[in-house]
Amino acid sequence: MMTSKDYMAREDKYGAHNYHPLPVVLEKGEGVYVWDVEGKKYYDFLSAYSAVNQGHCHPKIVNAMVDQAKTLTLTSRAFYNNVLGEYEEYVTKYFGYEKVLPMNTGAEADETAIKLCRKWGYQKKGVKDGEAKIIVCENNFHGRTTTIISMSTDPDAKAEYGPYTPGFVVIPYNDIPALEKALEDKNVVGFLVEPIQGEAGVFVPDQGYLTKASELCKKNNVLFIADEVQTGIARTGKMLACDHENVRPDILILGKAISGGVFPVSAVLADDDIMLCIQPGQHGSTFGGNPIACKVAIAALEVIKEEKLEENAERLGKIFRDEFSSIKSDMIELVRGKGLLNAVVIRNQPGKTAWDVCVAMAEAGVLAKPTHGNIIRFAPPLVITEEQLRDAMDKIKAVFKKFE
Repeated sequence: MMTSKDYMAREDKYGAHNYHPLPVVLEKGEGVYVWDVEGKKYYDFLSAYSAVNQGHCHPKIVNAMVDQAKTLTLTSRAFYNNVLGEYEEYVTKYFGYEKVLPMNTGAEADETAIKLCRKWGYQKKGVKDGEAKIIVCENNFHGRTTTIISMSTDPDAKAEYGPYTPGFVVIPYNDIPALEKALEDKNVVGFLVEPIQGEAGVFVPDQGYLTKASELCKKNNVLFIADEVQTGIARTGKMLACDHENVRPDILILGKAISGGVFPVSAVLADDDIMLCIQPGQHGSTFGGNPIACKVAIAALEVIKEEKLEENAERLGKIFRDEFSSIKSDMIELVRGKGLLNAVVIRNQPGKTAWDVCVAMAEAGVLAKPTHGNIIRFAPPLVITEEQLRDAMDKIKAVFKKFE
């Protein structure tokens, strides 16, 4: 019988070394829990980077996938199918847009938004072909494609992958004067921004930043593009993180939890004036909008509303931050976040790093992962109850006590 070490050794031997996972081998998930191959039970406080907001293996979402998989899986967009229109109507009305362009992954959705924004810039704003620029922010994370890493400021994501795609202007995040200055360039057609920078360590901008940024974009005839792949679908206590400031993006990018982590689904939403800049044959995806994805996404979005996961994330997020702030430890520098997307900044010391804390938490039955060396992201499934949250917090507190 294989042990965790055996499974890890096999991955190490046959798989590319492009990830550095915690030494845990998972084989089962249900709700907020996952189990390893030895049968040990854990709280999942990462939720596959906020893809599993509805909890692991949610029966309604899984059943939607299984039922459709038995009927029709893929037609490609060479033909119509009887499910795509149903999903398109559902998702556009759900988020209040006129059109959706369906894709599969968050990176593909970001790429789609970039292409759509540039098309609009040439067709509607009148920028000369090949000269469009899109403003992005330092410490952004929008995916791993060659174009997207061209706008990255993370050396690990970017180094030795050049030559890079031109057309991006990088400014500091949460800096309105920098945005104002960058918008003086008449070739700027879009501002692509994460409402909260997740991968950067759950960096929450000042209240009013999104509102002011959106207003500046409108004033300068520039599209405000929100990457809500990680922050969307109720994660921050609102359906979208932009909803905290009642900002409606010109282009909205969704992924991850739009499928509840059951199937790769992403989406780009915009109104006709923008979306119809792309015509037949100019962009697409073999799997984008496939029948399984459509049924899964409808079910996943229904679960968010039926189980009131926005409200749960808002209420329990406050409890989490209050509880964490009550921990007396020299290691904890800062606790921040919104809803159930939170981060704890650790003062790294020898033998007392964010990685060491995460390994110790795993031993105690709580899974989380460091980002950027000294930051731990905490993002449990939104179906977590207050009792489960407090139980997990007791385990986390005990870990920090051990490090004193």
